[in-house]
Amino acid sequence: MTDQPIFPDLKGRSVFITGGGSGIGAALTEGFLRQGAKVAFCQRRDSTAFADRMEAATGARPLFLPCDLTDVPALQATLAEAAARQGPVTVLVNNAADDQRRAVIDVDPAFWDWSMAINFRSYFFAAQAVIPGMKVAGGGSIINFTSISYMMGQDGYAPYMSANSGLNGLTRGLAREFGPDRIRVNALAPGWVLTDKQKAKWVTPEALAAHLARQCLKEPLEPGDIVGGCLFLASNLSRAMTGQALVIDGGVVTTG
Repeated sequence: MTDQPIFPDLKGRSVFITGGGSGIGAALTEGFLRQGAKVAFCQRRDSTAFADRMEAATGARPLFLPCDLTDVPALQATLAEAAARQGPVTVLVNNAADDQRRAVIDVDPAFWDWSMAINFRSYFFAAQAVIPGMKVAGGGSIINFTSISYMMGQDGYAPYMSANSGLNGLTRGLAREFGPDRIRVNALAPGWVLTDKQKAKWVTPEALAAHLARQCLKEPLEPGDIVGGCLFLASNLSRAMTGQALVIDGGVVTTG
């Protein structure tokens, strides 16, 4: 990934990315490293090998901190450690999510609570944890990853879509409350990005063809396609943008 524009104000910034060791998150980690940012990320599984690859590829090593995002005290401690080691987090990318499929009739309270914990609750408490440091630093940017799933009204994963829709309310509420502190909060909604996980679980020739038929742009989305929009939302180039949702989906849904 070498074709991204350079945002000079991102150099030296303390960035934290949830789920930054795989899928879209891995592309984001690389993207911010190439900007010269100090990047910390959390992942439930061991991502030491990924950090090794990033150091070899970019000349900078991301700080990998293992964490289960459904454990709020652990998440808070992880963010505190990142701030202690790399300075107050001034860019938070709430990226980690799990779009596990389950029919509505088969959803029990345990599954519902798990889905909300990873796809919604962790976003709130991660933001809560970094906001005091952002205030001291004079501002910051929080980027909440949603998806276009709730806009399309798809079936098969109602809890996930509920969380995605709720993140828009969270984004706007945080943007309003902390705008006076120069903290910007925006949502980023990707379309169907063909990560390794998506390819292994849900991408079939028929499903992909049907989805591309709905896109205005007839090429599948890759993780790298999401990086530029995230860098823009993190940088001062978007200094007048907050409480908004940026859609990067090849033209499936329309907004405005």
